[in-house]
Amino acid sequence: MPRTNDDVAAALDELARLTKVDEQDPNSFRVRAYERAARAVESLSTDVTDMSASALAKVSGIGKSTAAKIRQFVDDGHIDKLESLREKYPPGQLQLLQVPGLGPKMLGLLDEVLGVRDLDGLRGAIADGSFADLPGLGDKTAENLAKAIERMHLASKTSRRPVAEVLPVAERLVADLADLDAVEEVAWAGSLRRFRETIGDVDLLATLADGADAEDVMAAFRDHDLAAEVVGSGTTKTSIVTRDGLSVDLRVVPPASFGAALVYFTGSKAHNIALRQRAIERGWKLSEYDLADAESGEVVAGATEEEVYAALDLAWVTPELREDVGEVQRAAEDTLPERVEVAHLRGDLHVHTDWSGDGRETLDAMVAALVERGLDYAAITDHAEDLRINGISREGMLEQRRVLRALEESRGDIRLFHGTELNIGVDGSLDYDQDFLDRFDFCVASVHSHFTRPVAEQTERLVTAIRNPAVNVIGHLTGRKLGRRPGIELDLEPVFAACVETGTALEMNAALPRLDASVDVVRAGIEAGVTFVISTDSHAIRELDRARHGAAQARRAGLAPDGIANTRPTADFEDWVASVRSGG
Repeated sequence: MPRTNDDVAAALDELARLTKVDEQDPNSFRVRAYERAARAVESLSTDVTDMSASALAKVSGIGKSTAAKIRQFVDDGHIDKLESLREKYPPGQLQLLQVPGLGPKMLGLLDEVLGVRDLDGLRGAIADGSFADLPGLGDKTAENLAKAIERMHLASKTSRRPVAEVLPVAERLVADLADLDAVEEVAWAGSLRRFRETIGDVDLLATLADGADAEDVMAAFRDHDLAAEVVGSGTTKTSIVTRDGLSVDLRVVPPASFGAALVYFTGSKAHNIALRQRAIERGWKLSEYDLADAESGEVVAGATEEEVYAALDLAWVTPELREDVGEVQRAAEDTLPERVEVAHLRGDLHVHTDWSGDGRETLDAMVAALVERGLDYAAITDHAEDLRINGISREGMLEQRRVLRALEESRGDIRLFHGTELNIGVDGSLDYDQDFLDRFDFCVASVHSHFTRPVAEQTERLVTAIRNPAVNVIGHLTGRKLGRRPGIELDLEPVFAACVETGTALEMNAALPRLDASVDVVRAGIEAGVTFVISTDSHAIRELDRARHGAAQARRAGLAPDGIANTRPTADFEDWVASVRSGG
């Protein structure tokens, strides 16, 4: 997607969030209009810079008023309505919307009656009882909110944000800094580079182009549209807080130190201690500036990460693994798992189209995009009938199968599996009867409801679905949404055992709000011998690029390509599908 489109979509999403608060209605006409327009802009292949307001208004999902706002953003670099709402609602107040159960109306009530406009104020109001005294609330609501704050780790001064919220901000900042003539190289580090599920703050590192002035870079960073507050600024480090309350530090380092700085600011504390110990054993000192002789100060390495690791007699460790989970020892032994890359993936096994209610692309367009990304096969898995609103009836599935077969034959450049995403009922039952299920080429089965059942019930529910011969993959294992909804709780041992017995795979859902199964589950599954797949769960073409998140998740878990079913060539993959359907 063109860069300007990314910026416009982000601005419209922010406008929708602020309008929710302003109108105290998450489903108001304006909120839904801005959200629809953001998705429409995301789906455009044309750069909005080249489109007039009238042309934009003709795009499905973009109204005349919103088209004018888009043009204002393109022409003037801002949207008047967005600027006025930013002034009205500070970042601290918007952070309250991260608390599950706290909606726009309650946000307005807190502000109007108690003057509460940030998380500390909310915690204080809960503690002193004034929150429970608000009309229509009470002690139970206060208790639930207090538990939600604790569960989401929002009460800590080191509160963390879901990676889905942080990564787009970092990507935009890095892209804009990279465009500066004064910048030679720029990257993010920290827990974001390790691809943690939640992020505390963002660390950016940059080097200057020859003859460039660091102040030019810092000024551009301070003046960035995302910056709401400058906490501190100098020639080597500037810190800002973004409009939604995220802390971001930019450090400018010499080119000769860039690798050492990346190592220092990327690794976890324990990983860095392990590296420093190896340096000490060799009479060296490892810092954010370089790896150098402890006595003479002579530099051993520093310009690249690879130089630093090699000097310490280590294979380069992929950033996602730098958590001191045995990776340093394995690097010393040169036994690190092969690094999973998007190029390893030969197929996408969880793809939606506009045949189901929440898909935004035609079958033809989605298949063309899959081919464009170089995939050899794909499973089209629109929602099954038990998912209200979005599901497809038996008759609809039969018609889609006919259309898919004709498309596959006419194209001749991709193997298409006609599949579905089934709903796992509370008792493990699935949509459709068994005979109808068996006629699908490929089935993903997922939990979409009943998230609070006891562990034993949820475990039996999953095991029952796994044992159904029509099921090839369990999708987003727990159903979690990071920062919004905890997943179901399971006893993993019987789930893994059923997967190994039947050959059924567990999905690593690459959607950033999910990243489900979690890294801990994948690590345990590797030990148990479970097969995994990486799927994008795409509902729009641009979401196919989520594959990179799935690859990063696999690297973090230490999963090698041979443990992922959809890295296999088409013929081998078809054999695996047939094996699962025959009972493993």
